[in-house]
Amino acid sequence: MATPQFILRYHEPTLNPNSDELAGVIVQRLGLMPRKKGATEKMHNILIELYEKSKTASKEKTPTAALMTVEEMGMHAGISRQTMYDYIKRWHELDLITKTSYIGSDQKVIVGYKLNGSTLESAFEKAKTRILNNLDLTAKYITELQKVLKNEKISKSFDEKKAKKSRGQQTLPVKPVVNKEVEELNESSKQLNEEEQAIAAVLSKFF
Repeated sequence: MATPQFILRYHEPTLNPNSDELAGVIVQRLGLMPRKKGATEKMHNILIELYEKSKTASKEKTPTAALMTVEEMGMHAGISRQTMYDYIKRWHELDLITKTSYIGSDQKVIVGYKLNGSTLESAFEKAKTRILNNLDLTAKYITELQKVLKNEKISKSFDEKKAKKSRGQQTLPVKPVVNKEVEELNESSKQLNEEEQAIAAVLSKFF
């Protein structure tokens, strides 16, 4: 399953906009317009038609009246059915619409889409919740990132101090090991020299 993508854009209407312009602004801000420039400028018609069908279904108490097939959506947007299939994913990932099916008059199963709510506002609340949940999860990741960075810095500093201490111990001067017998021999030689000097001093008095 592909990972949902939420692409929000900055777009504002002009002064005193009509319904077409406002619908276009909403579709732009929710990232529902085609990425390719000039692909179609009628995508907002789908939003308006979904709302009109939802009102009709509520008024006539006929749930199937709220549904739009992909063919219908493509017709209102001025694009092919296959191209509409590519774009409908974004609407669905935002939870702005829901996919459902029903049995047609010819007893065939018909798959369609409808607003995820009885009004545009209720459908948008679903999309808003989906986006906010994504941002809340991102906020948790941000907090976790700060903790990880701090811990990694502390760990790195500790490792550097440990390595520095280890290098210092390796470079300490090594005390030479002196043979005990050599020390004793040197001491005996020293004493012998002192005795010889003493004897020489005594003899010098007689000669």
